[in-house]
Amino acid sequence: MTHKYSIIGMTCNNCVAKVKNELLKLGDIESAEVQLQSPQATITMSRHISTSALQQAISKAGNYTIKEADGGMKHHIANNAEEDGLSNPSYFPIFLIFGYIAGVTLLVQISASEFDWMIWMRHFMAGFFLVFSFFKIMNLRGFAEGYSTYDIVAGKIPVWGFIYPFIELILGILFLTGFGIRGTTIATFIIMGVSSIGVIKSLLLKKTFQCACLGTVIKIPLSKVTLFEDMLMVVMSLCMFFIV
Repeated sequence: MTHKYSIIGMTCNNCVAKVKNELLKLGDIESAEVQLQSPQATITMSRHISTSALQQAISKAGNYTIKEADGGMKHHIANNAEEDGLSNPSYFPIFLIFGYIAGVTLLVQISASEFDWMIWMRHFMAGFFLVFSFFKIMNLRGFAEGYSTYDIVAGKIPVWGFIYPFIELILGILFLTGFGIRGTTIATFIIMGVSSIGVIKSLLLKKTFQCACLGTVIKIPLSKVTLFEDMLMVVMSLCMFFIV
C-alpha cells in the first residue's frame, strides 16, 4: 500500500535525507520518496503504519511534522472499510459474546443458594476482560497497530497497545478471584475511562477506523457500540466501588 503525506519543516536536501533515513528504519516501510519542493513523502508500506508512528520516527531527525495528504489516507481508509465490510457492519458477533458472558454468569448466580447482583456483576466483568483480552492477544501486533489509530495513549506511546491486552487479562483474573476488588475497580474506572476518551474523540470527528476491541479476528468499525462497551465497564466499576 502506498500513501502520500505532507511534511512540514524541511528546508534543504540534508533534511530530506534525514527524514527519509528515519522512515526507512521502520520495518514495514518498503520505500520512501521524499521531496523538498512540495514538500511531501510518498511511502510504500507492507502494512498500515499510523501517522503518529511516522511522526515519532521523523522527530528523531529534527523538528519535522508529518500529516496525511488531502484525499490520500482518507480515501485509503474508506476503501479499506468497504473491503473489510466496515461500510456495512455486522455487530452480531459482539452481541453474541456479550450474550454468552451475561448468560453464563447469570446461570452461575441462579444455581447459587442466593442471587447476588454484585457477585454477578463481578463475574460478568471478569468474563468480559478475559474473553476480550483473548481475542487481542491472538494477534498482539495487529491489535496494537489498530488501537494506536484512535486511542489517546497508544497513539503517543505505541508500546501501550502491546501492554493493554495483558492488563485486561489481569483485571479479568482479579475480578474472577475477588482479590483486591476495590483497587481493581479503581484501576478499571481509570483505564476504561481513558480508553473511552479516544473513542469519543474519533466518533466526534467521524473517523472510519476498525475497532480493536476484538483484536483483528472479528472486524467491526469504531462506533457507539465500542463506546458502550467502555462506558459499561466504567459504570459497573463505579457501582462496585461504592457498594462493595
